[in-house]
Amino acid sequence: MTNPKPVESYNLYEACDLITSSRPVFLNELHEKMDTLDILDEEEIIKMAATDMGNPRKSTPLTVGDVFEGLTHLATSGVLEVTEIVESLHSELLLRPLGRFNEDSLARWQNGFTRKFYNGMRFLVQKVGTGITQTNIKVARKALRRYHDRRLPNTLKQGVNIINGMIGDHLIDQQSPLAVPMTLYDRYGQPLGNKLSGRIVVLCHGLALSYLNWHPCEDDSLGENIALAQPQSTVLYLDYNTGKRISQNGRRLSHIMKQLVEENPDITQIDLVGYSMGGLVARSALFYAEQEGLDWIDRAGNLVTIGTPHQGTLLERTGHYLLDIIGKVPFAASLSKMGNIRSAGIIDLRHGSIRDEDWKYLKQRDVLPEEFRHPTKLPRHVRTYFIAGSIAEGIYDSKATNLVGDGLVTVESALGEAGELHTLYVPEGRKAVFYGVNHLNLQYDRRIHYQIIEWLNDNGRSDSALKPRTESFADDDIEVVV
Repeated sequence: MTNPKPVESYNLYEACDLITSSRPVFLNELHEKMDTLDILDEEEIIKMAATDMGNPRKSTPLTVGDVFEGLTHLATSGVLEVTEIVESLHSELLLRPLGRFNEDSLARWQNGFTRKFYNGMRFLVQKVGTGITQTNIKVARKALRRYHDRRLPNTLKQGVNIINGMIGDHLIDQQSPLAVPMTLYDRYGQPLGNKLSGRIVVLCHGLALSYLNWHPCEDDSLGENIALAQPQSTVLYLDYNTGKRISQNGRRLSHIMKQLVEENPDITQIDLVGYSMGGLVARSALFYAEQEGLDWIDRAGNLVTIGTPHQGTLLERTGHYLLDIIGKVPFAASLSKMGNIRSAGIIDLRHGSIRDEDWKYLKQRDVLPEEFRHPTKLPRHVRTYFIAGSIAEGIYDSKATNLVGDGLVTVESALGEAGELHTLYVPEGRKAVFYGVNHLNLQYDRRIHYQIIEWLNDNGRSDSALKPRTESFADDDIEVVV
């Protein structure tokens, strides 16, 4: 085992400890008081430990049999979700014309005959669905016996990950076989099983994507370019359920890294590269590794995020506000419940939440408002690089360019820039803005690939923190740095 790398110290990182007139002291006090509740909320801690830190229900890649069984469960759960929406609409249609659509009347509704009727419907649907599921499973196992243990084709694998991105937390709650387990793959698409040594680079995909979206083992992909520039390094691909809470995925990744280092003590350095949500998961993993004192963080060298909404994504915020407005429109409030079916992972993107404290004390599937979100600093010894994209082909108007960003994430959010409370204070020399590229193409842009390779190859040897911010345009000439 190598000695831990010396800690790099920048005053810029320490600036986030400042308290100014624009940062009310009561927010810090609130955060401290909420943190103290961790000691008292034993039931929540036990539940979290059982859900996230214990042995998962399934840790191996999904099979064709898992998908068939999971789709059957999904069909049943879909009916149950519709039942919830229909009941809500029914209550509103009856109570609103009478002027009784209020908390007292809704409370009586919960104890009335109609509620019992819908509970009976749910019970019936669940029992019938369970019966259908069991029957279908028996038939499927006989018909698809030789395929039951066969791995998913790539196209089907990507489709399953899309479903998990949309409703992944629901799948976990229902113990569906369709829920994607967190798995590390090598460049050949095989679950990690070989011994590792030296430097490793872990690529983390974004919302509703899979490790396949990095195009492993294909020419000119990011992973292959890194492997070509660093023949002694090993590139790994993370696959995970993007519908789960980001903090839950972060905790899980942290413990997978811990296990990886324990099983491979010759690993000398770990670099994390995250695209979109993957950058938040990587940050969350580093945060929990530092909080829990896990040894693997001493080997963390570089963190690179690509189009990551560190300060939240405008799309989720807009969707949340629209649902809130719709919820106040007569007879449309019940239909707004359909928006709440979206996964907790998507909800976490509203403000870029990477800590349990941002949601675990809430009764509903939601996150704390932006002004109460817990600030999360970066580990000081990890060299951090942020990449932002812009669909604009040049710097025409800074405000407009920032707001539009890459179409999904603003430039400020991708660069970790916000008010003093949540600014991540990454040095300008470790930031880059690429023009003429949208969010979906960030992970495939050659300019971005070579910028990441340049940073990883440098590995902290030069003082990039003192350099100006990199700005790249669509017609820039690109040279590979080997």
